[in-house]
Amino acid sequence: MLGAVTAPRRNERSRRAILTAALELLTETGYPDLTIEAIAARAGVGKQTIYRWWRSKGMVILEALVDAAGDADLTLPDTGDLHADLRTVIRATVAEFADPKLSATTRAITIETLADESLAEQVRDQLLRPQLAAVRDRLRAGQAAGQARADLDLDLAVELLFGPIYHRWLLRNGPLTDQYADELVDLTMTAIAG
Repeated sequence: MLGAVTAPRRNERSRRAILTAALELLTETGYPDLTIEAIAARAGVGKQTIYRWWRSKGMVILEALVDAAGDADLTLPDTGDLHADLRTVIRATVAEFADPKLSATTRAITIETLADESLAEQVRDQLLRPQLAAVRDRLRAGQAAGQARADLDLDLAVELLFGPIYHRWLLRNGPLTDQYADELVDLTMTAIAG
């Protein structure tokens, strides 16, 4: 088709080098100090190669994170005890948000998503939705076992679990501890129990 614009083809070896460099530098320097120039230098490519394939630093990091998580099994534990399984998951989530290095990266990407709807959509679809879907699946299994109400709105229950964590983290409105995680799960289970 004449005049059609096609995306530039990516060299897989260069792509992999860029994503690896981005994650290494993210760990070493943190997101605010990470630059496209540094990623290009570490990957052994020109920065124009990065800009040809990604619009922004946030897009590079997002693809690197999605790529790194690609092989991860998102299935939640199912010990037969929904309360205990949710406690394990929420404690791990709270620990991630409490980790200063991970938190700094998450904050920076969150800020970028506020100004870039396309990036926000990709973060939702590629990072958040698969993880939240795994929690919804575990809640559905809890319903089937009679541990959660049959009429439970699963999406709302997922929001009930994760919304308060995000709110506390975003506003820095209190500590993110195991005790907080446990109390959040206890309250949620009171609301959703079958």
